[in-house]
Amino acid sequence: MARIVFTGGSGKAGRHCIPYLLAQGHKILNLDLVPLPTPDGTGLSQHVYTLKTDLTDSGQVFNALSSHFDMAGYEGERVEKVDAVIHFAAYARNMLVPDNECFRGNVLSTYNIIEAAAKLGIKKVIIASSETTYGVCFTQGDSDYHEFPLEEDYDVDPEDTYALSKLCGEKTARTFARRFGIDIYALRIGNVIEPHEYATLFPSFLDKPETRKRNAWSYIDARDLGQICDLCVKKDGLGFQVFNATNDTITTRIPTAEYLKKECPNTPITREMGEWEAPLCNRKIREVLGFKEEHNWRKYVQ
Repeated sequence: MARIVFTGGSGKAGRHCIPYLLAQGHKILNLDLVPLPTPDGTGLSQHVYTLKTDLTDSGQVFNALSSHFDMAGYEGERVEKVDAVIHFAAYARNMLVPDNECFRGNVLSTYNIIEAAAKLGIKKVIIASSETTYGVCFTQGDSDYHEFPLEEDYDVDPEDTYALSKLCGEKTARTFARRFGIDIYALRIGNVIEPHEYATLFPSFLDKPETRKRNAWSYIDARDLGQICDLCVKKDGLGFQVFNATNDTITTRIPTAEYLKKECPNTPITREMGEWEAPLCNRKIREVLGFKEEHNWRKYVQ
């Protein structure tokens, strides 16, 4: 069991990741501006305490990462040490706030979390990077990927502020991992899908697959993202790493290579791909961390 501080747990991904982590026996403190809801959003979690924290304030971050996890903490002899931090809190896309605030908030909060964790002696940090770093999701107009599959050694070159903020987070992670000799894993998270969205979103994904180019015809089930977080917590000694965090398969009814050659004829395919392999490839996270998806979209969509 690990004691984990999870930032942004009240958001779309976190509300599903945290129950998975609890089921593995971990203890969680949620840092957010609003309380943690239940996964279906109908109520508030009774199992995780939310500490209201402004992550752009380094003093608040240092205090939060050395805090009790709930009021029962005062019954012990001392504040117990945090084992890992999972940092998901962020402005989740462009156009929620002006670009400069998106950049400021995302970059500063990530810096503060990583710096505080490193200087407090916390040896494991997992941060949320993004599929947008591959440069097409928030491009202006239409743009092609450089190559398929999209893997972690890709030459990431986005043109938007949100993705830039995520690349700054990756560079910050690499810097502190090297300086302090700790593990910091950056997850390039795909399009997050909640359980109810298989019914509400996937029919249009399949009927109009051309609309999914910005997401590279890939996704991550929010519950499987919880598994990925758990695997990251349990896997030590990798230093700085980037992992694509996606499910296994493409969100089309046409096999991967056939579809990509039709939809993106000018984009090279650099190796043989699996018949239904997701273009935003999760091979590294399967081979290095042992990820095994539990929620393939075909289980829920006919």
